[in-house]
Amino acid sequence: MSKVISAHAVSVDGYITGRGPGAGRGLGDGTMLFDWYFDGDTPSRVFDGFKLSEPSARIFDALAGRVGAIVAGRNTYEDSDRFGGGSPHPAARLFVLSHRQVPELTERQTLATGIEEAIAAAREAAGGKDVGLMGGGVVTEALRAGLVDEVILHQVPVLLGGGRPFFQALPGHVRLRLVEAVPAPGVTHLHYEVQR
Repeated sequence: MSKVISAHAVSVDGYITGRGPGAGRGLGDGTMLFDWYFDGDTPSRVFDGFKLSEPSARIFDALAGRVGAIVAGRNTYEDSDRFGGGSPHPAARLFVLSHRQVPELTERQTLATGIEEAIAAAREAAGGKDVGLMGGGVVTEALRAGLVDEVILHQVPVLLGGGRPFFQALPGHVRLRLVEAVPAPGVTHLHYEVQR
């Protein structure tokens, strides 16, 4: 069965954006969270234009190759300029989790109003591949519902001091098991399995 995975670039103090995110400024003043996508010499086999370090390309492409659908929150969707009518992944269908109408949706994008509904629909669309989660609110809702199998943190060595936190309040502890830790230039890739 496909897995539900959350993979995010995150600061050491736990932020997925800097201060002032919004449409056209998706990361606010935290753009350095994505520098590792472009500061290497190994082209991504999945994402055009990404040139990563060799260890980052290996981790990133293996992960991207597993994903068949994405569930993203409304803030992530809006802050990313609606992904230009597509998806944050070149081959994956996008499901936008929102309790409000999203009038600008295209044929590659689907509205879902609950986390269970969103993940079920994404699993069906993923064709046996994994479902990726984007946005702190989506990840938190999925963790609360016991639906997350893996958490991958691309931890960038910076303390942003503010912005959107990745993890929000949870009703209890979520235990993780470290599967792999890969240091790379400008980022450390931490792959955890959610313990049930």
